[in-house]
Amino acid sequence: MSLIVQSEDEYEDLLGLWSDLESGLAMALLHPGSTQEFAQRIEQYDHWMQDLLKQDTDVGLYLLFQLAIKSPVGYSASHALMCAVLCDLIAQDLALPRAQRNSLVRAALTMNVAMTELQDLLANQRGRPSFGQQAAIRSHAADGVLMLVDKGITDKLWLKIVKNHHADCAPDDPDPPRSLAHVLQVIDRYAAMISPRQSREGRSATDSAQSLVTGDAGHLNAVGPALVRIVGLYPPGTFVQLDDGELAIVTRRGLTPYQPDVAIVIDQKGHVIRSPRLHPTAQGQPGISTALAGTEVQERINHHLILQLGARSAS
Repeated sequence: MSLIVQSEDEYEDLLGLWSDLESGLAMALLHPGSTQEFAQRIEQYDHWMQDLLKQDTDVGLYLLFQLAIKSPVGYSASHALMCAVLCDLIAQDLALPRAQRNSLVRAALTMNVAMTELQDLLANQRGRPSFGQQAAIRSHAADGVLMLVDKGITDKLWLKIVKNHHADCAPDDPDPPRSLAHVLQVIDRYAAMISPRQSREGRSATDSAQSLVTGDAGHLNAVGPALVRIVGLYPPGTFVQLDDGELAIVTRRGLTPYQPDVAIVIDQKGHVIRSPRLHPTAQGQPGISTALAGTEVQERINHHLILQLGARSAS
């Protein structure tokens, strides 16, 4: 692992790389008709994402979760990138063949290509979708496949996963397109839950994960435990309340899904701590009492300093 956040400049550089990746993806998804070599562009973004994750997966998750939980602006591209990252990690956990991993991740990047602009609009819309919007939502998977074929996508597994990403699929389905579509469904739902909308606050990552593991969503629960195992019950970049009343932000995943490393950023009186304190929760009290939705924390947090602390804890 490369400890890459040692200064504010390095933090800004890394944040810029992730932001550039998201911006490029947003342009391709918003304007697929005018995007030259669309298939190659998506593959390029996949490789770019992998390179960033290899540098430091926890830092990548930190930045992505912060982006996802704070604002609905640019929702469609940030959601696609979050889903692709989680698909990449779960593909490693499940030891998927490389070809299946590639199809799954690229399906995650493009599953909503037929409703990118609408998805951004809905994230900032307070009212329920109109009848026309509901029709576009219902048809976007099939419409997306047609758009991808038109842009030269020939990977049949990629196309079938996009087609089925809202179908009734089970994790033990012997047909790979449907079992992988199930994986994408769970990740899609998880990422959507934690993201805020104008019409509602985002849920905490912990609540979102628990609803997939213990909720009443039927066979959707099957992939939930794997997702928790991979990113933790408290993923990097999410906020938690500690037993002593202090507030912290998770810096790195721990040895168990329940005991991450955190940086304490707000004291019991609600004051921002100028010099955040690193606390590996696996080493003792205070423990985590509850997870918080990102919108519950309005104070300005010095993220580069927190990630610098996290880098030290990993050394």
